Amino acid sequence: MNGKRLAAEAIGTFWLTLGGCGSAVIAAGFPHVGIGLLGVALAFGLTVLTMAYAIGHVSGCVRAATSSGRA
Repeated sequence: MNGKRLAAEAIGTFWLTLGGCGSAVIAAGFPHVGIGLLGVALAFGLTVLTMAYAIGHVSGCVRAATSSGRA
């Protein structure tokens, strides 16, 4: 696996952790904010969508476990 693919996977994993898991932590920690289950689901979906468009052509796959398993 070349450096560009590894960097793309690292950026995609960081973005998914920041956007998806971050929204889940905010929803659990601050229930009065009102993000709820739908907001968390949308956050995960939008982070995967943005990374698929942004780095999908570089890495070929956005899922880090699959990409590292193919290496």
